[in-house]
Amino acid sequence: MAVDLSEVSNLSARILSEVEQAVIGKHTLLERIIASIFVPGGHLLLEDFPGMAKTLIAKSFAKVLGLNFKRIQFTPDLLPGDITGGYIYNRKENRFELRRGPLFANILLADEINRASPKTQSALLEAMQECQVTIEGETMQLPKPFIVIATQNPIEYEGTFPLPEAQLDRFLLKLSVGYPTEDEEQAILKSRRERQEDEFNLACVTDAKQLLEIHKAIEKVHVDAAIDAYIIELVAQTRRQHKIAVGVSPRGSLALLKLSRVWAALQGRDFVLPDDVKQFYKPALCHRLVLEPNLWMQSGAADELLDSIMAKVTVPVI
Repeated sequence: MAVDLSEVSNLSARILSEVEQAVIGKHTLLERIIASIFVPGGHLLLEDFPGMAKTLIAKSFAKVLGLNFKRIQFTPDLLPGDITGGYIYNRKENRFELRRGPLFANILLADEINRASPKTQSALLEAMQECQVTIEGETMQLPKPFIVIATQNPIEYEGTFPLPEAQLDRFLLKLSVGYPTEDEEQAILKSRRERQEDEFNLACVTDAKQLLEIHKAIEKVHVDAAIDAYIIELVAQTRRQHKIAVGVSPRGSLALLKLSRVWAALQGRDFVLPDDVKQFYKPALCHRLVLEPNLWMQSGAADELLDSIMAKVTVPVI
């Protein structure tokens, strides 16, 4: 069933309302996650401390969106075949059978992705970019939509393997959950007392087919040539800064374009404004920068550089 562009805002509000029953006090974060999910291949990287509801967020969206959900706990001894699957010999049938790995899901939670070896992390690259995997020389398509929600812990580096730039670039957004306020934490405790169980009873709002139709509807959002020029200049400035060793690639420009269109649709508009671009400038580009070595240990350096760039670039009048 086709989804009209005018329905996208209402659908997103219903999804958000349902997820917020489980994830309390993170309205802005959840809005950005919805925007990421409404982009084809909108893979998401959540970086925060343990116990900040990263897994809960992924499971809640999978339930409300009616999508197949799988989880992988990444460890140093995890092998590529453990996530892609492989052929197993069936003695009864006297033949090899394909056993699909957890990659064959709509939403894959890659928990603590930086704990896996580079060899295993690389197995995700083809899946994230091409929505397919290769097993024993045979290429197989993954279910659509296919979304990777990866998590990593920013404080424990022992036994971890930092994600290479090529893999970081595959993530549409990098977000942090953040601590709840005291009032929000009180609401979390109250909700748990009233439920009398850990699980949440969330209703399914949509399904995989309808989500694919939403992707098509977003393509109808109009983008003025001045908005294109604005995005290009914001990205080009990252390649001219002496404090940035490697600027944002064209994939970053495309990410801003896609997210801006989604955000416009979520606001009930069929055209993009400069504010839609600003909404995602940092979360979409921050992880795509490679800073000069003297800034590697400086917290928030990438954010500050992007803020200074945004302040310099002239905002178009639409």
